[in-house]
Amino acid sequence: MKTTILLLLTGLSLLAQDASRMTFFITSAGSGDGANLGGLAGADAHCQRLAAAAGAGSKTWRAYLSASAADGKPAVNARDRIGKGPWFNAKGEQVAANVDDLHSDSNKLGKQTSLTEKGAVVNGRGDTPNQHDILTGSKADGTAFPDGHTCNNWTSNGEGSAEVGHHDRQGGGPAPTSWNSSHPSRGCSQPNLVATGGNGYFYCFATN
Repeated sequence: MKTTILLLLTGLSLLAQDASRMTFFITSAGSGDGANLGGLAGADAHCQRLAAAAGAGSKTWRAYLSASAADGKPAVNARDRIGKGPWFNAKGEQVAANVDDLHSDSNKLGKQTSLTEKGAVVNGRGDTPNQHDILTGSKADGTAFPDGHTCNNWTSNGEGSAEVGHHDRQGGGPAPTSWNSSHPSRGCSQPNLVATGGNGYFYCFATN
């Protein structure tokens, strides 16, 4: 009995250590309202809630999303929102050392490493359903497009489209192996995101 309790406590301790080290994840759930995330602020809050539920709420979390210039406000680049790195997944594996590494061919992002905050693998190409489209609104270098690609800066669940990346680094589109800029979504509604091959998930990074 004592041995069982000790093993259980050890396992919980290891989980806590991994949670304390985690600085990157894919959301295990989207907004449920397509690409309407409540803007960047709403997306950040979603990251923060999921991280807190996983035991990593003491960090400041930001969504990896770009936004277009609008209403007199300049464009926002996803790469400028996420801190300096390094970043680790829920299993404590380093996926990128810094911003430049993250946006290079040497990053360690992929289906087995781009995990949710719970440490789960997200469905990719060949799985049912395929959910490898991850919302980013970004070009491959992590900067914003000059002409949208953000579903009205993450407030639309209808018209428009959003740039997505493939977390499993495979599939179709102009850049199928890109984790952050593979192709635009079919639309901004939840059904359209699902039909394109996603589920409204996005990346979250800790800035500290």
